[in-house]
Parts: sequence; C-alpha cells; structure tokens
Amino acid sequence: MGFKLTVKWQADHFDHQAPEFNRDHQIEFGTGQVVHASSAPEYKGNEAKVNPEESLLAALSSCHMLTFLAIAHLKRLTVETYVDNAKAELGKNDNGKLSVTKMTLNPVVTFAEGIEVSQEVINKIHDKAHANCFIANSINSEVAING
Repeated sequence: MGFKLTVKWQADHFDHQAPEFNRDHQIEFGTGQVVHASSAPEYKGNEAKVNPEESLLAALSSCHMLTFLAIAHLKRLTVETYVDNAKAELGKNDNGKLSVTKMTLNPVVTFAEGIEVSQEVINKIHDKAHANCFIANSINSEVAING
C-alpha cells in the first residue's frame, strides 16, 4: 500500500533580488482534494492557510482517533463523539535542529447513551491506539495523550 500527493508552488514574480518569496502553495491529494497551504506566520507564511506543522499534528490526531474508534468498535463500545484539541510545540531536537519536539493530544470521548466506560478502560484504549497508530510510529517527537 502506498500514498501519493503533489505539492505545487509557483513564483508570483521573477525578481531574484526580492528580499522575500511567496510561501503559499497547494497540496493536491490522491483523492483530488486540494489544500491551500503556506508556512507558519512566524516563518513569513500566510496565517489564513494550513502550515506543515499543523498538517503533521492533524495527521497524528486523525490517525490516533481512527485507531481509537476501531478499537472501541471491536470492543462494542459505541462512541458518540470524539473531539481532540491537539497542540504541537517547536523546539530544538537532540541534534540542535529546529523540530516539532512535542505533540499533545487532548481527546474527549463521549460514548453512546447507556454505555459506561471507566477511565481506566479509556486510558487502555488510548495506549493501544497510540501503539498502533501508523503516524505515531513514524515520528520522533514526544507524544502525550491527555484523554
């Protein structure tokens, strides 16, 4: 199994002496969906567009949620809502390079009416979801889950 996308950027002028360049670009996914992106505002990007750091955080949060939902489904624990207010922090890694050093997931899970699930069981599902999330297994950042 593989995945593909296309990132497209084009200069809005050809002045090689300009002090800056346009960081806006498009990400076209294999499904045909297009996301308008830029760098983070702190790096002279467009704050109205998705940046790579947010995309990384979204991939982790989404993967963790989908894995959590799959495990809950297998346990016949019907989830009604799942909301994650995730956060990422930039810092320097062990090699002194700027990187996403920590990502924190803050999922709030509501189960269907009549289904009682202890916090201990929820924590175990989160632990198993983290251990089996493809994205979590692909990154070097610290990941914390406050579920």
